[in-house]
Formats: sequence, structure tokens, C-alpha cells
Amino acid sequence: MVVALGLLVTGPLAVIDHKEDRISADFNRFRNDALDPVSAVFSHVGNTEYVIAICLVAVGILYWRTRDLRWSVVPLVAISLQALIFLFATMAVGRQRPPAIPMDASPPTSSFPSGHTGASTALYVSLLLMAATRIERAGLRRLVIGVCAVLPVLVGLARLYRGAHHISDVVVAMLNGIACALLAFHWWKATRTQTATGRAKAALAT
Repeated sequence: MVVALGLLVTGPLAVIDHKEDRISADFNRFRNDALDPVSAVFSHVGNTEYVIAICLVAVGILYWRTRDLRWSVVPLVAISLQALIFLFATMAVGRQRPPAIPMDASPPTSSFPSGHTGASTALYVSLLLMAATRIERAGLRRLVIGVCAVLPVLVGLARLYRGAHHISDVVVAMLNGIACALLAFHWWKATRTQTATGRAKAALAT
């Protein structure tokens, strides 16, 4: 689906490039000394090394608290699946970066989809789903869900602001990240159900 959308945007729907270029130009005009460092921070939040580091810390804490390996690796499954789809899509589509003044050195991948946005979305949406499922304290649950929901949006806006991507690159990356987080979460639910069923059958057998 991601590849199909990319080929549409760069093929039959390439006319939208002109509209997206205007959006990129608008972000260029919004740049100022106050927003530049803020955008740099949130752009770095989506960097591969930061996403992997935060994911591994989260996995370690989750396993330490629950001793449930499959539950703990849900974020890792989500970002790994997202990375596979991203790499395949970026090679298949090969979209050029927007005609904006870049504020960062662009990675050697194509513009579509946004790797920073997709990775951060997969990570934080998976953590959001886990928080909604397991955190019992309402105030803490709402806080974690709110932070996890906002961070990917800020990463996407930062990438647009810094001239790294078209808006469709960011939107599709978010959709991809959400889908990967949901798949990882439902993988855990399916394995949990299978384990519970197996235990019930074993108990009946004995």
C-alpha cells in the first residue's frame, strides 16, 4: 500500500507536487530564530539512533516490570516492521526532496516516505496502545497517551519545517507507522490468546 501510494504521487498524481511545493515554501517563510532550534530538537527525536535507543530502553523497562517477553517487544516489532516497509518503499519510489532550502544534510534515501516520521509514529503509537491497556492510574495514563500522540506529529512538522519532505511523505509515513504499531499490538493479543487457549486445554487434559 505504501509503495502504491508513492507510485501514484510520483506518477498519475504528480500534479500535486506543485501544491506541495507551495506548502514547502510556506514552511520556509515561517522559519525564525525561535522555531529553528525547536524544530531541530523534534527532528532529532525521529533520528534512527534515538528511536532505537528509546525503544530498547522501553523494552528493557517493560520486561523488567512484567517478565513478559512478547509484551515487552511490541515496540521493537513495530519499528522493525516500519523499517522494512520504509526501506522497500524508498527504493521503489525514489522521490526527490522538495525544492526547499534544507536545514539538514538529507539521508541517502528518497523523500517518500519520511523515515523519521514513520519510525517515531510506530514507536510512540505502540507505546500509546500499551499505556492504554496496562496503566491503571487515570492521570498517568492520560499523560503518557497524550505525549505519545503528540510526539510523532511534532516530528513530522519539524521535518516539513526543515525542508526534508513533502507533506504527503509525512502523512503516508504516519499512516504506515500507525499500521505497524497496530499490527505489532494485535500480534501480541493473538499470541496471548493462543497461550491462554493452550493452557486451558492443558488444564482440561490433566
